[in-house]
Amino acid sequence: MHPGGFFLIDCGEGTQMQLRRHKVRFGRINHIFVSHLHGDHVFGLPGLISSYGLLGRTNDLHLYANENLEPLLRPWMAFFSRDLPFKVIFHQVIAERQQLIYEDESLEVWSIPLEHRIPTVGFLFREKAKERKINKESCAFYKVPIKWMPHLKRGCDFIDENGNLVANDRLTYPPPPSKAYAYCTDTRYSEAIISVVRGVDLLYHEGTFLDDQEELARKTFHSTARQAASVARGAQVGRLLLGHFSSRYKDLTPFLVEARSVFSNTDIAVEGGVFEV
Repeated sequence: MHPGGFFLIDCGEGTQMQLRRHKVRFGRINHIFVSHLHGDHVFGLPGLISSYGLLGRTNDLHLYANENLEPLLRPWMAFFSRDLPFKVIFHQVIAERQQLIYEDESLEVWSIPLEHRIPTVGFLFREKAKERKINKESCAFYKVPIKWMPHLKRGCDFIDENGNLVANDRLTYPPPPSKAYAYCTDTRYSEAIISVVRGVDLLYHEGTFLDDQEELARKTFHSTARQAASVARGAQVGRLLLGHFSSRYKDLTPFLVEARSVFSNTDIAVEGGVFEV
């Protein structure tokens, strides 16, 4: 969730059902970020777009994805969802390089190149630096006029009518720290990810297999829980969420044990779980 609405990352089959089940107001979703064009990440898009049309949505819907998504969806939309009351706007994401793909007054979203069987990216959501907080008592003492407040929030010093300089840190408080979240799914272990996600508060990283299947993970362009934890440790992130587990595993406890042996602040991304950044 973002002050401007909700962001959705990937849209597999059953997305609408899950959004309704967990009482997410999916009409507020204006931006959908698609990591790659495998069915379990995109098959929910046609139905979601159709539902938006039936519900009378009028806000534009922005899709950020590989260039091949548009020619796949346009014919379907022309046949099943013609005369939509809103625009579907496609934004091309190039998998081979890190790219700023979304920006507003408070947030940036960057793509993260990943290693998978087809062009695939992760996403880095990073808040911009926040404004400093006004120290009202100090500003009153130094008789700072109202017109100076925007300058103080941006970190400027104050110069009074006699030419005396008052340092900004005497008139303001430090801003709250900016937050960052990174999403890396369907990727083979890659140390290149570490520098991109360094220091994020929350990292979602796939851990499809356990460590005894490392060779299978490599061949199928996936990661093990231990490898995901190694990325988290190397990047010094605040917290790691493991997900995208192979269906062969019925008990996910070993994933948690394996990852925590490398990076202790690890959790499992369970269905319906809520994790604050």
